[in-house]
Amino acid sequence: MLLAIDVGNTNIVLGLYDKQTLMHSWRVKTDAYATADEFTIQIRALTAGFPEVTGIALCSTVPSVLREMRIMLEREFKKIPVVIVEPGVKTGVAISTDNPKEVGADRIVNSLAIFTRHGGPSIVVDFGTSTNLDVVNAQGEFIGGALAPGIEISIDALATRAAALRKVELQKPRAAIGRNTVEALQSGAYFGFAGQVDRLVSQIIAEIGPVKAVVATGGLAATVYEACTTLTHLEPDLTLEGLRLIFERNQ
Repeated sequence: MLLAIDVGNTNIVLGLYDKQTLMHSWRVKTDAYATADEFTIQIRALTAGFPEVTGIALCSTVPSVLREMRIMLEREFKKIPVVIVEPGVKTGVAISTDNPKEVGADRIVNSLAIFTRHGGPSIVVDFGTSTNLDVVNAQGEFIGGALAPGIEISIDALATRAAALRKVELQKPRAAIGRNTVEALQSGAYFGFAGQVDRLVSQIIAEIGPVKAVVATGGLAATVYEACTTLTHLEPDLTLEGLRLIFERNQ
């Protein structure tokens, strides 16, 4: 069984694969101060009852968590193959940007997954702490994209900075015209972020031409998927699939 671990700024997503089949997945809160021992306990508890883990693929955008994960892997899983997505690891994705070193590992993983599944050109829209748009060309190269504030942090910031407003659950409101403060906030977030995504995707397509797929992924993808007119596929586990593919390429 392969354990794929995607460490994001807000959540850590874990997936357990039996060959090419995702058997189970979990989403837990990212704790930047957690120790290697705490991660060990957490992973052991989540995977208890499943067949033994025989390989691990990991990517992280949080340096402190990556450091502790390395310690955990060296202590607890040193007898099995481990692949951490970082420079020197075979991904099959060429990075055609001004500074390839600054491209997050998760964006490379997503690029491999979407190109493998759909070909290119294609666009990944990853709804996480930030909303990332990753663009892959017809040759499977990552050529850049766009980064925007994420939905949850925007809602949090509005509630923090505006004394009369508060944090609300992100869900589709009854109508765009909110009849109360909660619905007005939900309308702005739900339709506003959908509009943001559609505008960015449309502009990217205007620059590179028609694309084969625009895939929504990430923790909040399912929430706003139906409100977006440019998204063609909803694949919440795209990053886990990319990790599986990279693990196979490095065996």
